[in-house]
Amino acid sequence: MGMKDMNCLPLSTRSAGAAECYNSALSAYLSNRADFSANLKALLEADPEFALGHCFRGYGAMLMFNRAMLPLAADAHRAARNLAPGATRREQAHVRALGRWAAGDVDGALQEWEALLAEWPHDALAIRLAHFNYFWTGRAADMLASLERVAARWSDALPAYATLLSCLAFALEETGDYGAAERAGRRAVEIDPAEVWGTHAVAHVLEMQGRREEGIAWLAGLERHWEGKNNFVHHLWWHRAMFHLELRETDAVLELYDKRFRNLASPLVAAMPDLYIDVQNAASMLFRLERQGVDVGARWSELADKAQARIGDCQSAFTLPHWMMALAATGRDAAARSMLDSMKSHPTASVREVAFPVCEAVLAHRRGDYARAVVCLASVLDRLHQLGGSHAQRDVLHQLYFDACLKSQRSAEARALLDSMAARFPVPPSRRVGYAAAVT
Repeated sequence: MGMKDMNCLPLSTRSAGAAECYNSALSAYLSNRADFSANLKALLEADPEFALGHCFRGYGAMLMFNRAMLPLAADAHRAARNLAPGATRREQAHVRALGRWAAGDVDGALQEWEALLAEWPHDALAIRLAHFNYFWTGRAADMLASLERVAARWSDALPAYATLLSCLAFALEETGDYGAAERAGRRAVEIDPAEVWGTHAVAHVLEMQGRREEGIAWLAGLERHWEGKNNFVHHLWWHRAMFHLELRETDAVLELYDKRFRNLASPLVAAMPDLYIDVQNAASMLFRLERQGVDVGARWSELADKAQARIGDCQSAFTLPHWMMALAATGRDAAARSMLDSMKSHPTASVREVAFPVCEAVLAHRRGDYARAVVCLASVLDRLHQLGGSHAQRDVLHQLYFDACLKSQRSAEARALLDSMAARFPVPPSRRVGYAAAVT
């Protein structure tokens, strides 16, 4: 009998050990476990001729959103492509998707994954990769539609069902169906209390609905299940800090910053201090705290060191304004200008046309040139979603714009933003800490 993946899809490897390692690596990826890399290494040692194993290695490199990983991804694709003639058609589709993604063609990769899922709707790897890329390219409606196309073909008999529900929950939240999102996310966590993406989806619902005490209790009650997880737990701690910030408990926020989501010496999770999501967590929280008059001390400096080392790396459009926040906060104007120069002619539209003016606004705001910050951001306010990130994450950019409007006496623009937010989100600006003090 041939080898199968966790959802009973055929694998081309003839090695039972390799199949076991593949399923361990897939499970680790889907559930955000820290042993993903170890399982991937064991997989390729068990069968160096397994095309999908090399493809998975390339996917792992691309998921880092780090320019330094692109040669590894390209190398993995070459190895997978050379072995593809002996692979299944499904595996060959994955190899093509990796090739497109590694070449910068995200749309092409998504087309490959969607075509694959039309024939093999139980391919959890393709589902999760498409979900990731729709999210980080700001296509929430497509993210939901992708999941809805396969969801009817799934049931709780499949091992990865909690992952599917978690992805569905998050997509529903980002498209504004908070009731359905919460039901799906809670069901995923009932199935697997260590399902952190489902935990995260429910946290987003509670954030959007202003249920702050519930949010703290939800995350605190599940934290015991996070042992062995990867850096994603930092983002969950960031969410908890966001709830405390809305309750104006800034001491608790700083404690979470220092001891949880930016503790680089923490024994709880291996530190990856310039991983895109960790940088976003840290910079956005420091900006929010400073807006509330909190002295954040020297915390910007280590972020600025990481930012300066990554100038020219535009793999994650949404991370770029966060790098700029750190450079601007520490007065590193030359580095900030170099960063802008690397972006203004970038081939990716979201970097060149959206992230570039946003970063200009971040720098102008820190310099006190609030009128220029308003002009730069106003031109792309309706395109901020193209950077990727969630509603909760992108709110830091809306706060920057709002603050710049207030400080440059642009009351009409400030009011227009507040009206837009009141129409789109369930919690009015008057009940949100980043806006309440200025709402009359």
